Amino acid sequence: MDVIETEIPDVKRIKPKRFGDSRGWFSETFRVDAMEKAGITTPFVQDNQSFSAPQGTIRGLHFQIAPQAQAKLIRVLQGAILDVAVDIRSASPTFGKFVAVTLDAESGEQLYIPHGFAHGFCTLTPDVMVAYKVDAYYSPEHDRALAWDDPEIGIPWPVSGAAAILSDKDRRAPKLADLGQVF
Repeated sequence: MDVIETEIPDVKRIKPKRFGDSRGWFSETFRVDAMEKAGITTPFVQDNQSFSAPQGTIRGLHFQIAPQAQAKLIRVLQGAILDVAVDIRSASPTFGKFVAVTLDAESGEQLYIPHGFAHGFCTLTPDVMVAYKVDAYYSPEHDRALAWDDPEIGIPWPVSGAAAILSDKDRRAPKLADLGQVF
């Protein structure tokens, strides 16, 4: 398992090794000892899975506040996404900055996102299945969202605002300047 720092060092790209032959391939997608060796000691407690049928679906930018803040380990089981993590830690030197990486089922690459980040993705293909681990249980009263299209953040989404497929919650999410101090 290779762990690679991103532009924001707390967010990590994880590349599990694949061992293939004429039948296909095998990969260890999660190993506590390999993660600990890379400095990731997050105790994951829940696995989530989503399916998005249309290309251009945006889910996010989502996060939970303390004491139910969530770190995430994201991977794609089918299709491809542009996966995004936005630093919303008010004292961070990278506050308001983002990491955007393409994740797909073909490569098996994953993204680790620690506490203090809003997370979202846009489907690059139809019929996308995403799986992710979190280190705190879902808590509706701690659940929050950040505007996916906030110009102050400037994420280069691969879909226009008019073409993006969003939930009502995500359409109403506040911009970073209106979010207040959440971390």
